[in-house]
Amino acid sequence: MNKLIYTLALGLLIVSCQNKKGENGGHEHHQPEKAPTEQSDNSKKSIPQEAHGNVGDTHITIKYHSPAVRERVIWGGLVPYGEVWVTGAHSATNIEFSKAIQVEETTIPKGKYAFFTIPGQDRWTLILNKNWEQHLADDYDQAEDVIRIEVTPDAEMPLAEQLTYTIEDKGEGSGAIRMSWEKLSVSLPFKTD
Repeated sequence: MNKLIYTLALGLLIVSCQNKKGENGGHEHHQPEKAPTEQSDNSKKSIPQEAHGNVGDTHITIKYHSPAVRERVIWGGLVPYGEVWVTGAHSATNIEFSKAIQVEETTIPKGKYAFFTIPGQDRWTLILNKNWEQHLADDYDQAEDVIRIEVTPDAEMPLAEQLTYTIEDKGEGSGAIRMSWEKLSVSLPFKTD
């Protein structure tokens, strides 16, 4: 009798787990954890981060997930060359401008955009895309790009263990959004009105 009860309980447990797995497509989604006040450099999590700054009277907000190097090969390894990258982890990095800006000769209206890159060994493509709310680059559509520019990365930087964004005010309405990770940095230059 005990063996029958044990077998039935085990069967119900297996069926329950399979139903739970099937409800969400076989994987779980968790709410992002808040970044701790002190983050060790060997964190195995890509922590959610924000960067804020002003260039002139334009406010810029960047929301992203910050992975760590953790002794991995990043460029051409974890982040392949020649492929669209969310330039962070998990969901697309998004950048919000409180006013319109100029990137090269293109006016970018105020609003929120996804920031993608295509890393290369010598040149990178930087992209602002209208679809700012996407998981990784799963829904990336080049037709929704607002702008693409090519830049040369700074490849001899001091080690940045965590991926980091900064907003640089260069004066006289000029600014840049800089992404730094490992020993590399790329910068999206822009102007405000």
